[in-house]
Amino acid sequence: MQNVDLIKQKFEMLCPFMDERMRCLWAAAEAQALGRGGMTAVAAATGLSRTTITQGMREQQGSTEEERSPGQIHRPGGGRKAVTEWDTTLLRGVEALVDPLTRGDPQSPLRWTCKRTRRLATELQGLGHVVSASTVARLLRGMH
Repeated sequence: MQNVDLIKQKFEMLCPFMDERMRCLWAAAEAQALGRGGMTAVAAATGLSRTTITQGMREQQGSTEEERSPGQIHRPGGGRKAVTEWDTTLLRGVEALVDPLTRGDPQSPLRWTCKRTRRLATELQGLGHVVSASTVARLLRGMH
């Protein structure tokens, strides 16, 4: 019990200065220093999962394949893929809905539409696309 309190105190003092990766590595170092039962004590004190601590141990031992650049926290390629990457017809669908109702000078690159993004999203969903109004707004900004 004394170990858990001590670890919790150290973690609370250092946590504001650590990023996600550093927290993982620090928790792994603490668990290894405690030996048997260390992972359970660190997980209880910090609220980090045992999987996170195990990942930090693997990274410290150098068994991770990829190298990260100094400022990089996550592995390359992580995160959600862009909606246009897995739905290749989405941009054409947005263009087809917006093009007939486009306003503005034909010579100017700036165009606008009188349809709301929610309505465009609903129409795109009717065509089988999985898209939200905020995604439609982002796509329209990207299309200028």
